[in-house]
Amino acid sequence: LPRRSSRSRRTRRVMSEGFLMEVCVDSVESAIAADRGGAGRIELCSSLLEGGITPSVGLLQVVKQYVRIPVYVMIRPRGGDFLYTDREVEVMRKDIELMKAHGADGLVLGALTEDGRVDAELCMELLAACRPLPVTFHRAFDMVHDPAVALEMLISLGFERVLTSGLDSSALEGLPLIKRLVEQAKGRIVIMPGGGISERNLQRILEGSSVQEFHCSARSTKDSAMKFRNSSVNMGASLSASEYSQKVADVTKVRTLNAIAKNIV
Repeated sequence: LPRRSSRSRRTRRVMSEGFLMEVCVDSVESAIAADRGGAGRIELCSSLLEGGITPSVGLLQVVKQYVRIPVYVMIRPRGGDFLYTDREVEVMRKDIELMKAHGADGLVLGALTEDGRVDAELCMELLAACRPLPVTFHRAFDMVHDPAVALEMLISLGFERVLTSGLDSSALEGLPLIKRLVEQAKGRIVIMPGGGISERNLQRILEGSSVQEFHCSARSTKDSAMKFRNSSVNMGASLSASEYSQKVADVTKVRTLNAIAKNIV
């Protein structure tokens, strides 16, 4: 794979040892677990329940105090689709500026046109704002109309990698397309599978796709420490998760995934 000068020495070292594991996290606790468990990179978000949106600057600053590995920050102003208004783009530009100023090692973003193509014009504008940081195109890729055409566009725009489940419900289901994307990319962009990756399917995904990196959340459910509870009140929509439990990255799961990856020749 072509090496970028902005990629940290540690990332290069982990790459040279085999597979690089990126863990998506939305808390300091999860970031520390990812680092301790042997992850090579963190994708920092808020609200993984919504697929990840832009985290606060405060979260980035505290995470950077506690972890040694590169932190790539999600730039996504809201959940839902990837068709953005001019005002949402203003927010994205401002967030890029802030995250760069507060220690982000890389950024993660994506935007589509209404007919399901990569929004080349907007991506070019956002990539220019991100420089010199490396940028990952996120799973907006899984919503494109034609993945082969979209991949060529991402390469020509200068994205470092693309995160994808192979346009399917999980990376395992999308494995045939992920394999084709790796073949098409020929090392010009990193193809990083993500979506439902666990101890049960990681080996099949890595062996079946020839990828060098993978993305997972490695989470367990943790019960709230609250003793007094009001079960009749919900802070979000009625379908949201319970206020009295949270999902956090589990250092044991991270270690297990790392061990599986290391055992693959």
